[in-house]
Amino acid sequence: MDKKPEKLVPEVRFKGFTDDWEQRKFDNVVKRINDKDDNPELPHIEFENIISGNGTLNKNIKDLNSKKIGTKFQKEDILFGKLRPYLKNWYFAKENGIAVGDFWVLRAKKISVFVYYLIQTEKFYSIANLSSGSKMPRSDWNLVSNSRFNFPENTIESIKIGNLILQLDKLITLQQRKLKQLERLKTAMLQQLLANQRFPKVRFNDFKDSWKDYRLGEVFDEFSVKSKRENEYKLLSSTTSGMESRSGRVSGHSNIGYKVIDNGDIVLSPQNLWLGNINLNNMGKGIVSPSYHTFKIVNANPIFVNFQLKTEKMLFEYKMVSVQGASVVRRNLDMDAFKKIVIKIPNEKEQIKIASLFSSISNIINNHQNKLTQLSTLKKYLLQKMFI
Repeated sequence: MDKKPEKLVPEVRFKGFTDDWEQRKFDNVVKRINDKDDNPELPHIEFENIISGNGTLNKNIKDLNSKKIGTKFQKEDILFGKLRPYLKNWYFAKENGIAVGDFWVLRAKKISVFVYYLIQTEKFYSIANLSSGSKMPRSDWNLVSNSRFNFPENTIESIKIGNLILQLDKLITLQQRKLKQLERLKTAMLQQLLANQRFPKVRFNDFKDSWKDYRLGEVFDEFSVKSKRENEYKLLSSTTSGMESRSGRVSGHSNIGYKVIDNGDIVLSPQNLWLGNINLNNMGKGIVSPSYHTFKIVNANPIFVNFQLKTEKMLFEYKMVSVQGASVVRRNLDMDAFKKIVIKIPNEKEQIKIASLFSSISNIINNHQNKLTQLSTLKKYLLQKMFI
């Protein structure tokens, strides 16, 4: 008995749609536009103007002026960066303009918003990355245009899918803006409240005393406690972005003899300190590579000190006490010079007040970052489940 053909339907679908989807050649659903123009009154979008994998511009489109020749596009056309397609340079046009550089300008014959999200699916990504060239790979139009993709028979379903993810994209963009504003606020407040002055211009009421000079050697007390058995505690790593959890052995080596740290300890990389690889551990008891330097904070509030560690002033100081190493990125830290770096510290009550303020701001930023991650994860899920 012959087996019935499997139904061609997505895993997640709007209620009321039951028809099979149908396969169509990409060339039958889009038209590739090749009209050239250099009109200086139209915005010119180049590769560097698009935020990779985001589909948004890093500048106001009204500021993208140029006299370069490119491919003219109109509202709701799709720009797809064919050069190094793994960079995911795509853009859904909000108005007329000119695409400068290695772009395909695609005009959907029906439901452009659906096609815009189709090109973000894993299937399209895989085909677009079967490219020619190794140093400067480009997507192969002949291959992509002749590839078959799945589309709903009912155009209303296409519209609903496209518009749903478009609204999600708008929420993601809004969340990204909120996050950037909060980060800018935090940076501005750090510069004002931690201005490296004896009498900061901006400070909490009721605090009048001068801030005192301390050398880092008076605040950082280096220690080294070694692990005694394999995987004694969770494996941690210090990066320029913060403390991170790792798993198992590193490159097959034993982690016996790794340094044991706890919450509130300082961890720094002597080769990458100048890039900001210094962190207050907030991930509980763990072990880190013996190549790190580890410290207890004395004579100061650890959280207050932590917010000073990556200011522009401190990054400059780290660079001054680091000597060029074997590569451009790696520099060797002069530990004696590091311990002589001077920071200014107020009395204990003011330290606690400042630490509390920045901890609250950091928590708000983390909450917004978590929300952004959830929205991005939801979009990825919908692209996987609402397309075939």
